[in-house]
Amino acid sequence: MEESITGLITSFGFSPESFIALLVVVLAVIGAIIVVITFRPLMEYYPYTYPNARVRAKIGKIFNEKQITELAESETLDEVKNYLRGHKDYAKFVDKYPIEQALDANLAETYDLLARIAPKDLKPTFDLMLDQWDIKNIKSVLIAKEAKLNDEETRELLVPYGVLKNQQDKLLEANTVQDLIVALEGTPYSRILEDALPDFNENKTLLTLESALDNYYYERLLAKSASQADDNTRMLHSYIGTKVDIANIKVILRAKADNLAYDQINPYVINSGYQLRDWKLKEFMESEDMNSLLSSIESSEYGSIIVDHIPEFNATQSITVFDEALDTYERNMAENIFKKQPFGVGPIVGFMNKKEIEIKNLKIIARSKKGSAIPSSEIKEMLL
Repeated sequence: MEESITGLITSFGFSPESFIALLVVVLAVIGAIIVVITFRPLMEYYPYTYPNARVRAKIGKIFNEKQITELAESETLDEVKNYLRGHKDYAKFVDKYPIEQALDANLAETYDLLARIAPKDLKPTFDLMLDQWDIKNIKSVLIAKEAKLNDEETRELLVPYGVLKNQQDKLLEANTVQDLIVALEGTPYSRILEDALPDFNENKTLLTLESALDNYYYERLLAKSASQADDNTRMLHSYIGTKVDIANIKVILRAKADNLAYDQINPYVINSGYQLRDWKLKEFMESEDMNSLLSSIESSEYGSIIVDHIPEFNATQSITVFDEALDTYERNMAENIFKKQPFGVGPIVGFMNKKEIEIKNLKIIARSKKGSAIPSSEIKEMLL
């Protein structure tokens, strides 16, 4: 038997020694392939190990429905503040800032954490997300100046985060839009506002300037998150893109409810959508009335979200039913990503969504505790 095997090897031009060497190499290659196939998924998720551990710990601290209900049922704003003082993530802000500024600071700190711990493939996107605080602050200054608020009142609207955090005094000194453009010189926001200035001078509507800033931010965010490196980057991009599409649909729905025409809506829509391309957004904005708009939306990727709520809208004539349906869709999408990618981007997206909802609910509760008392039953109806 041994001689026949040796003969067979020799017939192929190999010596027994060279055949053994070749066999070892082949087995090594096969072993390497098996290792790569086995461990490649683990290598893909390895960069998420530490971020997800941090994020899952934070998810555990998100207020549950019972806690939010207790806050809604509190008697005064001081009770709400005392409750928040019992939670480390809020305590350091509640005594330092007015309540809404404290909540914004907490959310900004959350995004700052995500930018610091995000895996390499996601980090550029999360770094760019930090720009939202600079944009929010610029918009707050614009609104405050138009409302004739003093510097102290204006300062209470600003979030203590962002690249411009140390230039807030300079922004507060601006008395006009032109002054603000000068104060922002050396930043991209100066050019954005300057380009939008002619339209603002014509219509005298701050939304013109605010929309210009939002367009600049979201167009860059969509482009930055558009990496197709793997399922994790694709899912993050789809989540961000869907948020942009939903924001556009909400704006157009409100505009059509107010019978606004294309030229009146266009400045306030984010030009680069995700699934809603430019031509589709144009079709929405050119709709003659609400009914034709709803028909156009029905034929889009978001039609299934809207169609079931048309009867309720027809009965109430309130676009709130669509807003709530779109918000629910966004929450469900985040939850689905959480479930589909539990060892990848899922926990990060899930946490972002849960945290944003928590802050929105806390703001609703805080505002309801100012001035005249609002029944807790009404507050609960406003919660997300």
